[in-house]
Amino acid sequence: MKTTPPLYLLLLFVFLGLATTQKDPRTKFFPKLEEKPEVIPAKENLWVFILAGQSNMAGRGKVEPMDTIPDPRILTINKTGELILAKEPLHFYEPTLTGLDCGLSFGKELLKHIPDSVSILLIPTAVGGSAINQWISDETYRNVPLFSNFKEKTAIGKQHGIVKAILWHQGESDSAAPETIEIYDQQLAVLFGKFRTEVGNPNLPIFMGRLGSYSKTDESWQAINSKMEAYQKTDPYAHLIKTKDLNHKGDFIHFDSEGQRVMGKRYANEFIQRRMVVVE
Repeated sequence: MKTTPPLYLLLLFVFLGLATTQKDPRTKFFPKLEEKPEVIPAKENLWVFILAGQSNMAGRGKVEPMDTIPDPRILTINKTGELILAKEPLHFYEPTLTGLDCGLSFGKELLKHIPDSVSILLIPTAVGGSAINQWISDETYRNVPLFSNFKEKTAIGKQHGIVKAILWHQGESDSAAPETIEIYDQQLAVLFGKFRTEVGNPNLPIFMGRLGSYSKTDESWQAINSKMEAYQKTDPYAHLIKTKDLNHKGDFIHFDSEGQRVMGKRYANEFIQRRMVVVE
């Protein structure tokens, strides 16, 4: 003889069923599958770009279907360092936070200006909330040893291609105190020197994104921007992109999706402009 479960158990089963089928809105359009490239380009035809910094480079924008359409000429790496076709989100260090970054937008814009024989490899190394001194001292932050991870991922890039530039967006954490703002340009010099040594190119271009103009502590953010500008004057291979007109996603901290896509295009166009005047 069958017995009917109590009503509260039936309601519990229904609730658990709904909970397992509902999706996190943040990950709604995250890609479900990794795709491997059919052919890995020759080393001289694979241009490597390293993405470094904190959350606005790691990406906090909403991923939409357009951001997951791969191009066979734009590659990235997965958690185990394998080459895969690039789809947003590229960063994987903070699975409960990460979202759309500027990488794929950068790659798609860059393809418009480079030879058809060249492909792009995007190497994600940014970790949200990280301060510049934590990068310099190789501190482990959010379970990532920042500079050691940069070295490891750079080695993968150098194995497969030629490192052409670093895209850097960071400084929000350092804007929190006058003493870290004061030395930010000096810290940039130290860290960028370490980056270039690791890549093996003392003239490696590094492209910095200014902090946004929407912060509730805008004065301190603009102070960091001023330090970037001061540093740029001392380093002929460091370049700045503007972000003043870009919007936040509602939290006054992170660029929205459109801002991330525009920022990627600006990094790409700045790279192209600088490459046109530099004899490699």
